[in-house]
Amino acid sequence: MNRLVVANPLALIGRGTLEVCRTTGEVVLFGLVALWKGLRGPWYPRQVLRQMVEIGYFSLPVVGLTAIFTGMVLALQSYTGFSRFEAPNAIPTIVVLSMTRELGPVLAGLMVAGRVGAAMAAELGTMRVTEQIDALQTLATDPLRYLVFPRLLAAMLMLPALVLVADVIGVMGGYLVSIYKLGFGPVEYLNRTFEHLETQDVVSGLVKAACFGFIVALMGCHQGYHSRGGAQGVGLATTRAVVSASILILTADYMLTEIFFSR
Repeated sequence: MNRLVVANPLALIGRGTLEVCRTTGEVVLFGLVALWKGLRGPWYPRQVLRQMVEIGYFSLPVVGLTAIFTGMVLALQSYTGFSRFEAPNAIPTIVVLSMTRELGPVLAGLMVAGRVGAAMAAELGTMRVTEQIDALQTLATDPLRYLVFPRLLAAMLMLPALVLVADVIGVMGGYLVSIYKLGFGPVEYLNRTFEHLETQDVVSGLVKAACFGFIVALMGCHQGYHSRGGAQGVGLATTRAVVSASILILTADYMLTEIFFSR
């Protein structure tokens, strides 16, 4: 007679906890070793520039569209809520603070994770399964220096630039809706936009963007670099890169917000 084997829930929890700790340590060590080796040189400026163009320039359309429609929707929703309390004049402040502090960095990070993180995982994963990474090692070229570090550096440099553009476009979207639909005056709207905006609001968003860029590149490179199992393994690495980067971006967003704005 067959016995029904019931898994011990405590064993499952312990196994899951150990797996999370192991994976976290592996990712952290991967990133630290890549940074240490990359900073020591030799440098590959052509690789860095190529990745900057790939991450920054080619991500502008998706980030810009996301930002402008976010700003427009934010203005409409704010007007719907604040008009009940007879405070529609707060809409410019809400739009600019929301875009610079939160929505600009987070949405840009998530869009870049979906576009660039997946591409990095797929590219490095294909190089791994086709043994191109092994060929680099045979040619005395460190893959972490040549492949990983330029992507980490380019993502940390270009995502703040993308977020700065997203902030401007998002505020412009709120401006257009407020002027042409909600009845605001152009001068009044701009004055209220800059009235309560502080340097810390913009700087905190740019610092978040740099951290998010590092997360996106790290997860994309790590998953692709360690992918196994042919085409199926590359597809799995791509999915894991996007999902893990998105979760880490939201987690890091809360932690950085707590650091910048806790009183």
